[in-house]
Amino acid sequence: MNNRKHTFGEWMIAVRPWSFPASAMPVITATAYLFWKGAEIDWLLAIWALVNIVIFHAAGNTWSDYFDFRKKVDADDTFGAKTLTTGMFTEKEIFRLSLILTIIAAAGGVGLLLMTGLPLLWIGLGGMFCTLLYPFLKFNALGDLVILMAYAFLPTIGTSFVATGAIEWSVLLIALPLGLITDGILHSNNTRDTHTDKRAGIKTMAMALGAKASALLYGFEVLFPFVWVGVLSIIGFFPLTTIIIFLTLVVAIGCAQTMMKSLNGDLRIIADLDVRTANLQLMFSALFTIALIAAKFI
Repeated sequence: MNNRKHTFGEWMIAVRPWSFPASAMPVITATAYLFWKGAEIDWLLAIWALVNIVIFHAAGNTWSDYFDFRKKVDADDTFGAKTLTTGMFTEKEIFRLSLILTIIAAAGGVGLLLMTGLPLLWIGLGGMFCTLLYPFLKFNALGDLVILMAYAFLPTIGTSFVATGAIEWSVLLIALPLGLITDGILHSNNTRDTHTDKRAGIKTMAMALGAKASALLYGFEVLFPFVWVGVLSIIGFFPLTTIIIFLTLVVAIGCAQTMMKSLNGDLRIIADLDVRTANLQLMFSALFTIALIAAKFI
């Protein structure tokens, strides 16, 4: 049993902060969109919402790692998180960390609820259920849907309510492209891990679709957001400045091409595609945010 004290760096490895842009950027970009739209924003509550969803994300990461290890999805020969498979942490430590983070996030959510209103309760409960049920849903080919809800639709709707006091449904126009690229992170991960996931007895979306359909779906997830933003900027739903996101198109094309190359059966080709997709999501959403803010002053 591992009873040694852990360093700060090890705790950071356990919560995987490099994944946080996947949850943080939809909140940031949605806030920028509301700012461009001329909404009156409570910046303190907006920042509170941002911090809270990042804590929820950390809880979700550790919760997922705990169940992946128990289900033997993560093992010595897999690409998954190494915090448990290497013995850095014990199951009990990761479970306790996840529980503490969930309680902190829930407390923060209750605070926001008291500061705003009842609609946030249902949004928050949706996020909580997505976090707690994610391992089960992921093991039954529904993980991709959960990611869209937890890291796109719910955060942007919640941000609009927290920051402005009312739900601005048009933030879903922002949620879709960001959410699809975020889904690509999970989908590339699951495609890479098809063989080891099958050994563990689970069924992901990538396994259900098969290799060719999975590759095509991934291509859609990383390329369609450019079509979406391009068309909506032309017809006036987004400012024309948002076409700056096309600077990342070459990265998206490169990611899609890499996925297609994996159809030869060598999944090692996409070993780091989840990381590359995460970088694409960060660059895409950062440029999107900058473009929305810039449009306010042009």
